[in-house]
Amino acid sequence: MLIKDLRLQSDVPSEQVDCPNAQFPESDMPFYRKLGRTDLTVSCLGLGGGGSISSEDTLYAFDQGINYFFYSSDLHHYIYSSMAGALRQICGRGSLKREKVVLATVTYIKNPEMAMAALLDQFVDLNIDYIDVFFWGWIGSKDGPALQDCLQLSSDLRGANSVYQRSIEKMLGISERLKKMGAVRYVGASFHDVNLAQQWSNNPLLDVVMVRHNVAHRSAQSQIFNQLDDQDPHRPGIVTFKSTGSHTGILWDAPQNLPEGCWRPSVPDLYRYSLSQNCVDVCLTGWQCREEIDAAIAGIQKGKLSQTEIDYLNLYGDLHRNRLSLAEISPERLIYRS
Repeated sequence: MLIKDLRLQSDVPSEQVDCPNAQFPESDMPFYRKLGRTDLTVSCLGLGGGGSISSEDTLYAFDQGINYFFYSSDLHHYIYSSMAGALRQICGRGSLKREKVVLATVTYIKNPEMAMAALLDQFVDLNIDYIDVFFWGWIGSKDGPALQDCLQLSSDLRGANSVYQRSIEKMLGISERLKKMGAVRYVGASFHDVNLAQQWSNNPLLDVVMVRHNVAHRSAQSQIFNQLDDQDPHRPGIVTFKSTGSHTGILWDAPQNLPEGCWRPSVPDLYRYSLSQNCVDVCLTGWQCREEIDAAIAGIQKGKLSQTEIDYLNLYGDLHRNRLSLAEISPERLIYRS
């Protein structure tokens, strides 16, 4: 399933890009899709370093078709650093594979004055020419003003001949890729507050919205996903995270008192749940090893969940959060599987 012909150059119109889905069986859940209004073609499963995955298994993920990689340079750097060697290999200066990768990085320093320092750290750490999506991270309920200040930099950050590109060139030297792409191609924000995410989801300063979503926390569906038109070429890209975990515990562990034989979703099922929602482009994962990669890809190849399965998982999530009791659920709404 090695990607051989996936091209992501900004000067290639999307209709001329080779269809990478040919590497995978046809399904109602395409493995690759366009990331919102960007010109990036992304795998629907993305890999972040939260599971301290090794560089060897990061490269394995790439060889299996994963092309969206998420890297933290400050708050989680120690955890993410184990994948850095692989990212240098496939994204570093001179790599022949760079245009096949969508590199997303994040800073959790919500201060526009520190943007250059954060970018410089990432460029030096990974020895890269450019970043595909630069995220402002962990935007909480009190961070609206800070995000507004940060996003005012979007026109200076994005694209060729930007202010930040020229600054990076002065410090690290000029390269053809840096001149062509700019230091940052697109700007994103990672939200821990869905109301702020909704407020900013259609702002031209923000290209990609990343938001928590899982069976137990579904507010993003009504407030963001379902407010977007999946046929709208100008909608933002949507990335989900925390698909498998909640403050009530890991979601593949069944809720207390769930009847014996009821469907207990696997981790790949939980990824499919997010990817079965309207306008979700990427479900970010925190794999620890290649066996988890294989299982997740096999799950995606089963296609979207049915509405009956989604309805059941909604109940499962409500049970997990103690928002429902079993006595309130009619037996015919439960799904039993061996």
